[in-house]
Amino acid sequence: MNCPQCGAQLPDEASFCYKCGARIGVSSGGGQGAGGSDASQQGATPAASSSTPAQIIAPTGATSIKCPNCGAPISPKFGEMVITCEYCGSGVVLGNQGWTNIQKHTMLPLKIASVDQVNGIITPLMDKGLLHRHLQQDSKQEEMNLSYVPYWIIAVSARTSVVAANVAAQVGQTATTAALMGIILGGMGGGGGRGGFGGGGRRRALSGLGEGASALFQSAFALAPIRAFGMGMGYGGGMRKAEQMDASYNFPIVALKALMEYQPRDYQFDLDGRALFDITKLPRNVKALNGDISEDVAKSQAKTLVDQLQSEKAHAKYHMIQQLTTESDIGDAELLHAPIWFVKYDHKGKKIILVIDANSGSVINSLGL
Repeated sequence: MNCPQCGAQLPDEASFCYKCGARIGVSSGGGQGAGGSDASQQGATPAASSSTPAQIIAPTGATSIKCPNCGAPISPKFGEMVITCEYCGSGVVLGNQGWTNIQKHTMLPLKIASVDQVNGIITPLMDKGLLHRHLQQDSKQEEMNLSYVPYWIIAVSARTSVVAANVAAQVGQTATTAALMGIILGGMGGGGGRGGFGGGGRRRALSGLGEGASALFQSAFALAPIRAFGMGMGYGGGMRKAEQMDASYNFPIVALKALMEYQPRDYQFDLDGRALFDITKLPRNVKALNGDISEDVAKSQAKTLVDQLQSEKAHAKYHMIQQLTTESDIGDAELLHAPIWFVKYDHKGKKIILVIDANSGSVINSLGL
């Protein structure tokens, strides 16, 4: 089956397109949405035409529910809000109305599967620089585990407005003012290489002007840099710089409270290679973890972290920010199971923890390095 929106090839049982996110609806005649009654041919997007309220499969306090796909029994443990069926891999999530099935549940393929591959990533990272030479060899490995960890992928569009002082313009004006004063005072001092700026010529020029004029020139000279700086801070308005920083994120929020210490700060998974979640594709002895963070909480966390990230990027670009505001639009959420290596070392009593994306080989977190 192909997606009617983008043409991507999908499994026959797919309920949405993992490439563009369009829902794959069923027409009134029983065929797929590519038929004559397809909503996209009537001017509406498939997601808008086929979206229906999620069906409640169990109340909030239920201790035993049935998988909406295969009917297998699911027994939520205390605190769990995101559960993957151990039989068919379908996901269910606990919301305000009760337990519902997850519409968008995907996974990333495992590419860094062996211990040797992991060590090939860790060794140059830990032994980097003179101070860390042979750090891995001198450390005791306490743990190396591979799991499929659930992340809520939250679509966030951020617009950050920045008003900053133009530091280059401030420096330029200050230097120009100082140079002009030097020329004036130097000229009045009768010339000479030492009479231009701050030398004996300046003192001779000021002494020859009389007490009142000398004080006036000294005050003007002293205040010139301050006036130039003041204009940059908004008094004159000519040295303020305004910029709009727009960014779109597929921001990952780890769906497990026990792993919140390893929450990504500025990391996004490579979602191009993701596929619909299929429990049969998980390697033997690798478990897909359940979660205990709801979609609503994940959206709130994503907004907070994106606001912080935008602020950090703005402060890295501008040193004198006068005003900064960020507006974020929160879009759809998707549950992604990503293969993650957790590696823990002890180095002379100091703990070093590395969190590695086993799909791309990139390091998500490095604590203690």
